[in-house]
Amino acid sequence: MSVATPVPQRAPAPRAPASRGSTRLGWGDLAVVGAIVGLAIVFSTGEVLPATSSHQAELRGWLAARAAGVVALLLLTLEVAFGLVLSHPTNKSTWKLSKLLFPWHEHLWVFTLAFVTVHGILLAIDRFANVGWSGALVPGLSQYRTVPVAIGTIALYALLLTGLTARVTKLLPPGWWLKLHRLSLVVLALGWVHGVLSGTDTPVLGAVYGGILAVILGAATYRYWIVRSARPTFASSLEPSPTVGAPPGRVAPRLTEERP
Repeated sequence: MSVATPVPQRAPAPRAPASRGSTRLGWGDLAVVGAIVGLAIVFSTGEVLPATSSHQAELRGWLAARAAGVVALLLLTLEVAFGLVLSHPTNKSTWKLSKLLFPWHEHLWVFTLAFVTVHGILLAIDRFANVGWSGALVPGLSQYRTVPVAIGTIALYALLLTGLTARVTKLLPPGWWLKLHRLSLVVLALGWVHGVLSGTDTPVLGAVYGGILAVILGAATYRYWIVRSARPTFASSLEPSPTVGAPPGRVAPRLTEERP
């Protein structure tokens, strides 16, 4: 009588991780972004709220551009703060906020870019701003506060670099997208300096700029301090040496202070 040989069961194949593309903005979301940009432009041109004086009409474009720039800076601050939380070592082990924060972190870049675009266009077309298209697109060509405006233009291009490379990671050498993405802190720093130096309303917005600086410096310091404290030192990497004459399996006690 023959005995049937049991057929070994195959282990179930691991499920593929969810695609990052599922969290990208759809056409409906992009339409919302376009509507926000369009409304900002309509309001700034006086089609909805006409100016009550010639001076107000002259300042309308400048004020709208300034407001769009401040909103863009606040959105960028939130985006960078979310990025610091997502990359924090404690997030992977304890907080586990990646599923909640990653879509916001990714989408905020689009909204930030939208408001930066409005900010640049309004400055370029506003005669009172005295920036022009060349000053808005080429660093150093603005007649108004040349250096601060140039810093803002550089921040725009750096923002494009960090955001676009994060969306084409497969086209880059391994690890390059992360190195470029870490420039987001530099982008925020450039945007912060641009806002402080280029605006005549900086004293009024002092609390906003101070809050941005405190939040980002605090989050970045805490994140990199945790990473640094987790790195092995020379003393912690030493293996305990066996005690002379001690039975097998017994080791000498660690010294309280070890020197290289």
